[in-house]
Amino acid sequence: MRVLLVEDDLLIGESLQESLQDEAYTVDWVKDGRDAILTLKVQEYNLILLDLGLPEIDGMNVLQTIRSANIDTPVLILTARDQLTDRIKGLDAGADDYVTKPFELGELLARMRVLARRAQGHTQNMLKVADLELDIANKRLKRAGESIELTAKEYMLLSTFMAAPEKVFSKSSLEDSIYDWSSGVESNAIEFLIHALRKKVGQKRIKNVRGMGWYISEAQLQ
Repeated sequence: MRVLLVEDDLLIGESLQESLQDEAYTVDWVKDGRDAILTLKVQEYNLILLDLGLPEIDGMNVLQTIRSANIDTPVLILTARDQLTDRIKGLDAGADDYVTKPFELGELLARMRVLARRAQGHTQNMLKVADLELDIANKRLKRAGESIELTAKEYMLLSTFMAAPEKVFSKSSLEDSIYDWSSGVESNAIEFLIHALRKKVGQKRIKNVRGMGWYISEAQLQ
């Protein structure tokens, strides 16, 4: 899952970016409202974490601008403004959830999972494709009931596939889902990860469509 973090407080931003990366999120961080709007014009995200007290353009105006531009990415507001009227204003402007600072990381992660499930049309933290079960809360995979260890990047790639089975993902879209701006991407990185995943989930489970990309098959394999 690729997340845009919009936060001008350096201590909070650095801590939150590192914590989310440790939880296998791909995180891009911008520090003012103008950069947030410009970024969202050129890059797609699964979730936006948005502070309200931003320089250049404040968070409420950022929210109103992106909703006016029909950008429907889920937005979770992170702010020190804890008045009921502020929460109502943010939600009415198009936010999907609202967390006041200071907050516990565990609660934030749970709320992020809720928004991700809602956007993907799921009701549980378990993604299932044929004999595969991926627990997105605990980052654990089972195949036919047996636990399988995944690296962070393998988990990120597999969760992208399993959230939309049978959907073909291009190489560039897969790179976007697991590498942020600061990560150097080798030319064959996706192919290497898919090769490693196939060994773990079945060689025929992840299929290639020549010239288009890859998808995970829901078919029952022999």
